[in-house]
Amino acid sequence: MMKTPAKKEMLYEGKAKKVWTTDAPDELVIEYKDDATALNGKRKETIEGKGLLNNRISNRIFAFLNDQGIPTHFVNEIDERNAVVRHAEMIPLEVVVRNIAAGSFSKRLGMTEGQPLSRPAIEFHLKDDELDDPMVSGHDALALELVDESELDRIVELALEIDKALSGFFLEHKLTLVDFKLEFGRFKDSIILADEVSPDTCRIWDAASGEKLDKDRFRRNLGNVKEAYEEVARRLGL
Repeated sequence: MMKTPAKKEMLYEGKAKKVWTTDAPDELVIEYKDDATALNGKRKETIEGKGLLNNRISNRIFAFLNDQGIPTHFVNEIDERNAVVRHAEMIPLEVVVRNIAAGSFSKRLGMTEGQPLSRPAIEFHLKDDELDDPMVSGHDALALELVDESELDRIVELALEIDKALSGFFLEHKLTLVDFKLEFGRFKDSIILADEVSPDTCRIWDAASGEKLDKDRFRRNLGNVKEAYEEVARRLGL
C-alpha cells in the first residue's frame, strides 16, 4: 500500500465520508466512515467496518470505469479506509439511474418492485439535505444555473455509459444493478464521475434470488447489513 498523503484540512464531512485537502492542489483524500444513515441523516447508526468495505468496493468500481475510458476522480487506494481522488468542483445534483422499479420510484408510480423498465430512467435531485434532496428536471437544473446545456448533456451521456458498463460488470459477478446514484464534478474543463459507487449508493440484488445486498437492508431494517456488503466485496474478488 502507498503511504497516506498528509491530510491538511478537512474540506467536508458528509454522512459517510470525510474529505481532506493535501499538499497537492489537484488531489484530495477521501476517508470512508462506518456511519450508516437513512432518511437524509435523520436515522444514524455505526456499523463497524462498513467504511472499509465501501472504500474497497468503490475503488474497485472506479478502477474498472477508468479502464473503460470513463473519466472518474479516482487516483489510487491508499489503505483500507482512504483513497486519493482528483479535486473536482462538485455539481450539486444527484443523478439517479434506474433499470428496475424499486424504492421511491415504485411507490411514486404504483409499480411492483422488481419490474424491469424498458429502458434506463434518469432522475435529477437537488443535493440539499434540508430540502430532502427534491427531484428537479433538467430544465430546473439549467434555470438554477447548476449546469449549462453542454454539461447537462454530458452528464446524461456519462450516466448511460456508466449504467451500461456497470450493469454488465455486476452481472459477470452474478449481481443485478437495480438502480444507483451518481455525482459529478468539474475537473480541468471536463465533467468527471466523483463521490462513490458502493452498496450505499446502489441497489444491488443477487441475480438469482433477488436478495438485497445494499443499503436497503439498513433502510428497511432487514439486518445483516455488513454481511451483505461483505458478499458484494467477495464477489468482486476483494
